[in-house]
Amino acid sequence: MRLVDLDTEDLTGFDALVVSPGVPLNTHPLAAAARAAGVPVIGDIELFAQARRDLPPNKVVGITGTNGKSTTTALVHHILKTAGVPTLMGGNIGLPILGQEPLPAGGVYVLELSSYQIDLTQSLDCDVAVLLNITPDHLDRYDGFEDYAASKARLFSMQSAGHNAVVDVVSAADHDALRGSKDLVASFIEDAFDFKAIDDREQREWPALQGPHNRHNARAAVEVCDILGLDLDTIRMGLRTYASLPHRMQHVATRNGVAFVNDSKATNPESTAPALAAFPRVHWIVGGKRKGDDLDACSPHLDHVAAAYTIGEAAPLFFDLLKDKVPVVEQSGTLEAAVAHAAAAAQPGDTVLLSPACASFDQFRDYEARGDAFRAAVEALA
Repeated sequence: MRLVDLDTEDLTGFDALVVSPGVPLNTHPLAAAARAAGVPVIGDIELFAQARRDLPPNKVVGITGTNGKSTTTALVHHILKTAGVPTLMGGNIGLPILGQEPLPAGGVYVLELSSYQIDLTQSLDCDVAVLLNITPDHLDRYDGFEDYAASKARLFSMQSAGHNAVVDVVSAADHDALRGSKDLVASFIEDAFDFKAIDDREQREWPALQGPHNRHNARAAVEVCDILGLDLDTIRMGLRTYASLPHRMQHVATRNGVAFVNDSKATNPESTAPALAAFPRVHWIVGGKRKGDDLDACSPHLDHVAAAYTIGEAAPLFFDLLKDKVPVVEQSGTLEAAVAHAAAAAQPGDTVLLSPACASFDQFRDYEARGDAFRAAVEALA
């Protein structure tokens, strides 16, 4: 091994350039230099894919999409553990997959895969590949929405004939993602409960999976686990016992009959909308570093909002957008002020919901720091 200065090193003859998914392949000079030298640019998921042939026989589930990846990945992993199946979770969630001990024969690797990670992967042959949805996101890295969707679709193009593809039946973009793929066995997320005797009404028995978006995530997980051969009773047990991930519809506390829910991971209006739909009467904390100029995706569920408290860079704009659409709007500015004022106004049975529909970088290091600050503010309430 030798250390080199990649800014000056001639990459000709290198086997590969391994980069973090955070490296923008469309603008970074290293990526351009590697392409010019004919050197593949890959990431850790491709290294795992190449190493897989030397591992004990296993299966891989790859899960992508714009929203819901983390919850669906963690849910599949949890149901497999409930069934006693050796399993590891990695990719864009938890520990890097290369930093974990390999599974024994019969194990299942469950990988959350961002478009950035798929861009750096050429040979990941998933036994089951899942595309939850595609909505505009990360367009600074792509030549428009079609290019972004094509990045997601590569997860299917790497699969062998006869492997399973699970897609969203309601999304034309997801149908397009299957075009040109080899002879895959396709199934649709929205059909998952129909053939498995699971009623939508059962969702009330899954405390960490409330809201229409989590019903969709649960359908996807059920479809995957059915493909993997798990029995229905075990799947049902997994749905009931799953605990939500931090910062994703996470119940923080109940004080004086008011629930406080941390959904800091909701960084765009599309991911906030189902959170609003999940609760009948919401005191909504919204704002941060905005990704657009509207909250249109949230409009169908504004009748659930008793009051809105706008924070961060987007506070003035969101105040103007909401002031004629919900009963009460306050330009709180800071998260701490919003929590205090929402807690004072909420009545028993209400929900104080942090679901910002924005990135966090105007006031916080990341969405996790924002969620931790929400929890701290709730705990500090008198």
